[in-house]
Amino acid sequence: MDVTPFTSTSPTPQPVSAPKVSSDYETFLKMLTTQMQNQDPLNPIDSADYAVQLATFSGVEQAVRTNQLLEAMQSQFDLLGMAQLAGWVGQEARSAAPVFLDDAPVTLSFKPAASADRAVLVVRDAAGTVVSREDVPLGEGQYIWLGADIRGDPLQRATYALSLESYFQGEMLSTGPVESYAQILEARGGVGGTKLLLRGGIEVSANDVTALRVP
Repeated sequence: MDVTPFTSTSPTPQPVSAPKVSSDYETFLKMLTTQMQNQDPLNPIDSADYAVQLATFSGVEQAVRTNQLLEAMQSQFDLLGMAQLAGWVGQEARSAAPVFLDDAPVTLSFKPAASADRAVLVVRDAAGTVVSREDVPLGEGQYIWLGADIRGDPLQRATYALSLESYFQGEMLSTGPVESYAQILEARGGVGGTKLLLRGGIEVSANDVTALRVP
């Protein structure tokens, strides 16, 4: 019985492609050599010109590699930032953005003027019309807003702008912002910085958030 001998064969090594920068440099040298071979013998190119070309090419290649490195680092920083912001989603952010009102009360935070003897919460609808004026406690702290109009009836489900008027002996001292808590639905990056999408479709910059809390 014939037995076919077993022959062990090693895989043929695959050529390793040269890096792009190295490949471009070799192409440049070939072009430079061709330029030297085809120059006018009666008017040869000055050797200083070759040195300038080499220096220019080297500088351009170095700038390209530096830009590539910076882009890679920026991508890593962006990923790190988004990974951190991912933990914000689902939490409640406090900001001076408009308030989306539905059936749930809204937690507000404001600061009346130091000498005020009265503070009034002013509520405006999307058209800028005042739909409610409500006396609120003096001093800093949180206030639970139920969302009632001037007659005391519940406001419609919508987005409202809030402000705080401070009074002393019937005269208005100042008008200040009112912050509220709203759940974060999405965090996204962009040219203008990180934006947070709040409940009700309200968008706010991450830089404008003054506090976070777990709902």
